[in-house]
Amino acid sequence: MIIKNGLVFQEDGTFSRKTIYIKNHKIVESESQLDDKTVIDAEGLMVIPGLVDIHSHGAAGCDFSDGDREGLKTILKYEKKSGITSYCPTSMTLPEEQLVRIFETVQNIEGAPDEAVVRGINMEGPFLDPAKKGAHVEEWIQKPDVEFMRKLNQYSGNRIKLVTLAPNMEGAMDFIKKMHEEICISLGHTAADYDCASEAMGLGAHHVTHLYNAMQPLGHRAPGLIGAAIDDPSCMVELICDGYHIHPSTIRATFRLFGPDRVILISDSMRAAGMKNGTYELGGQEVTVKDRKAVLNDGTLAGSATNLYGCMCKSIEFGIPIGTAVKAATVNPAKSIGIYEEVGSLEPGKEADILLVSDKMELKKVI
Repeated sequence: MIIKNGLVFQEDGTFSRKTIYIKNHKIVESESQLDDKTVIDAEGLMVIPGLVDIHSHGAAGCDFSDGDREGLKTILKYEKKSGITSYCPTSMTLPEEQLVRIFETVQNIEGAPDEAVVRGINMEGPFLDPAKKGAHVEEWIQKPDVEFMRKLNQYSGNRIKLVTLAPNMEGAMDFIKKMHEEICISLGHTAADYDCASEAMGLGAHHVTHLYNAMQPLGHRAPGLIGAAIDDPSCMVELICDGYHIHPSTIRATFRLFGPDRVILISDSMRAAGMKNGTYELGGQEVTVKDRKAVLNDGTLAGSATNLYGCMCKSIEFGIPIGTAVKAATVNPAKSIGIYEEVGSLEPGKEADILLVSDKMELKKVI
C-alpha cells in the first residue's frame, strides 16, 4: 500500500509532504519493497500515527474491570474505530480475587484488524492514598506490596506496563527501589508533599497519573507533587483534556511548563465513552454521566466519557498547536511505557497504525 500527497506527521511534531510505503502492516523504506502497490491519495489531509491511550478504563458500555474478555474486545473495537490503535486497559482498586480475574482476560488475547492492540496493562490502584482516593473504593486500598504486584503481573502474562503509587504510603519508597526497573511507576492519588514526591522521583518514579487530579494543588509555598514533577526533567505527566477535569488555561500552562516532550494526553475514559447520558458503574460505584461529564453521587469526577481522540481535539481547541497535541497522544505515551520502537510515529520499521485527518481534525480513515 502507498499513501501519497498527505502532510505526514514527523517525530518532532512538524508535518512534511511525503509518501508512506506499507508492507504487511509495517512501514517500509521504498516502493521497491512492496507487493501490493494500491495507492491512497491523501491530498488535503494530515497523516498521523494511530493514537496511544495508556490510561483508559473502558468504553462502549464495557469496562476492563468487568473481567470479561468479550467486553474487552468491544472496547478495543470502539477504540480502533475512534483512532486509538494502541491501548492500555486500566484497572481500578478492587479485591485481589477480582484483579486476578481481570488481568487474566488479556492473556493470549488475539488481536483483530478492527481492534486496537493491547500494548500492556495500566494498574491504577490499589496502592493509593485514602485521602486522595478519587473514584476508588477506600476499603480495597492497600499498602504497596512488591509480591502482590508480581503475582498480579504473572496472572496477566507479564503485561503490566504502568502502576500508580502514592509515595507517602508506608512501604512506597522500598517498592520503588525494587520495581522501578521492571515497570513504569507513576505517582498519583496522593497527598504527598514536594519533598516526598522528589524523593520518589529520585528513586526512579518518573511519571505522574492525571496531573492536578487527586493530588495537592501547586502552591507557592507548598508545590507538592506538581512542583516535584516540574523539577524532574525525566518526569512525564498525564493530562485528561476532556473539558471538565482541567481548565483550558491550565492545559496551556502545563504545555509551557513541561514542554512538548513530557506531556501525555490520556482519556481516563470509563464505560460511558461513546454512550448516551445515563447512570453507569465504575469500580463498584454509581456514576452519572451528562454531556460527557461523569460524576459520583457526591459530585467527585469519575473518569471521563471522552475518548483520546476527542481529548486531543479538545486540547487543540484550547490552543495547543496541532503537532504538539498529536505528539502528546502518540510519541510521548509510547515512549513512557517503552513501546516507541513499535508504535507512536511513522518511521520505517514501525507498525503502520495510521490515521488520515482533515485540517479540521475530522477523522477520515483508520488504517
